[in-house]
This record gives sequence, C-alpha cells and structure tokens, in this order.
Amino acid sequence: MSDSNPFDLNDDSAYQAWRERKLREAPQEVGDLIVEINDPRTITNSEHDAILDRVRRFNMAVYVSNIGDMEGTHIPRAVGMRFGCNNINRNRGAEDDGVTAITIQADEIHSPYIPYSNKEIHWHTDGYYNRLDLQNYALLLHFVRPAMEGGENAVMDHEMAYLLMRDENPDYVCALMREDAMIIPNHVVDGCELRPERAGPVFLETAAGNLHMRYTMRKRNIIWNSDPLVQEAVAWLENLLKSDCDQIFRATMQSGWGFVSNNVLHDRTGFTDDPDPAKKRLMYRARYYDRVHNT
Repeated sequence: MSDSNPFDLNDDSAYQAWRERKLREAPQEVGDLIVEINDPRTITNSEHDAILDRVRRFNMAVYVSNIGDMEGTHIPRAVGMRFGCNNINRNRGAEDDGVTAITIQADEIHSPYIPYSNKEIHWHTDGYYNRLDLQNYALLLHFVRPAMEGGENAVMDHEMAYLLMRDENPDYVCALMREDAMIIPNHVVDGCELRPERAGPVFLETAAGNLHMRYTMRKRNIIWNSDPLVQEAVAWLENLLKSDCDQIFRATMQSGWGFVSNNVLHDRTGFTDDPDPAKKRLMYRARYYDRVHNT
C-alpha cells in the first residue's frame, strides 16, 4: 500500500481525492451496471473488459447472456475462473464443486436457512459470519429461472455506503471499524458446534488496501456492540438501506443473467414460485476468498 490511504480517517486529502473519483464515476441507473454478452462459459476479451471496468468502478456488474435457462454449476465456476476467482467458499449446502443452488428446498440441511425459502432476505454481505482471515471478497450469481412473481434484488456498492456514512459522521465509520462492533453467536446443530462465536468490525481494510464490509440487517443471530455510537451508526446505516438513495439499484434477474461483484450489499424480496416444479426459481451462488481479479 502507498502512504496515501483514503480509508484512514486521519488522511482527509486521500479520502477527498478518492471520494471525488468515486462520485464522478458512480452509476446513474441500473443500466450502467449491465453488460450484454453471448455465453458466460466463454466470455470474450471485450466482454471481460467491459464487466471488469464496471467492477473496478462500482464493485459489481450484471451480465445479460444468450444461454437462457441452461442449468449447471459449471456456468458460474467458468465465470469465476475468468475473473481470477478460484478459492471458493464451500458451505454445507453447496454442490460438490462448491457452487450452491439457491432454490426452495425442504430437506433437513437447507430448510433452516432463508435463502432456500421464498421469504424476503434483508440487506447483507455474504459470509459476514466467517473468520476474519477467510472472508468472502467476491460473490458471483448466475440466474437460471426467475420466480413466477417477485424475487427482485437490490444492490448497493459498499464503498458508496462507506462514503455516505463518512460524509455524515466520520465517528460512525470509526465505531463500525471497532474489532468488537458486531458479534455473531456460535452456531450449533444437534449439539455439534459448526461455528464458534465470532466478533469483528463492519468496515475493514484488507492487506491489499481494499475496503471490505461485513454486515447483516437481520436481528436474529447478530449482537451489536452496546456502545451508543455503534448503535447510532447501525441505525443510520439501516435507514440508508431502507431509503430511496439513488445508489441503490433494483432489478428482477432473468434467465441467463449473472452478477459479478466484490461482495457488495444486497437483498431480495419475497417471491411466489410457479406450481410446476420444473419452473421454480433457481440461481447459482459462488462465494470466493478471492477478490475479482485486477480490481
């Protein structure tokens, strides 16, 4: 890292320069995130450059491909490899290659978790409960089929959330950088501890000098530090994400669409599936310990 650091609260000149560029390059509408491609399994150099340009500026991009409702976890794996993401986070509900099929599932492993239901998913970043040395820096999604009704996604660049919070009150940022800002209780299933209790910050800077965010709006399984400033900062952030901020973008992803990101803030509305099991909502999720290459 250079001596100039925009995420150092004592380095205002670096922050102001970063802020000016961030606002100048900010997307104006959801269409600014979209890149049309032919096939996500064989992304061309020009398609790759267009997607990467958006991820560099916005930390995310949406691709619209021509493959329709083709199924297969090899699709997001191919996208991940194309963008330098190889170290996949293998969770309990994932397929053998580490990719997770997100669809309504009623079995014992999947049913306790909201992503495998049709319920609303509140704002979060993925893997906020992971060890600090094994964070999900990249999140890739590939959509096979939308729901019959609902299932809209909203996204917000976590760097933009940081910028708006720092402009509002730098002390809020400082509070959410505390190493004990949030505590995730241990996770026990059938008497077996699958994950110990973990504490950590919301905003943190990686060794490479990138800003990373750990966050969930869920009230369950999250304990916020009782310090009044932490509580104020959390309330401010929640209000931001519930607002009509022009840096929150919404879209209902369609067949053949995908999402490439540095694990930005996101949510999902509830949905109603088609009665035909062959037409129910399906997407694939791949989470990586890598950041999208060259961002």
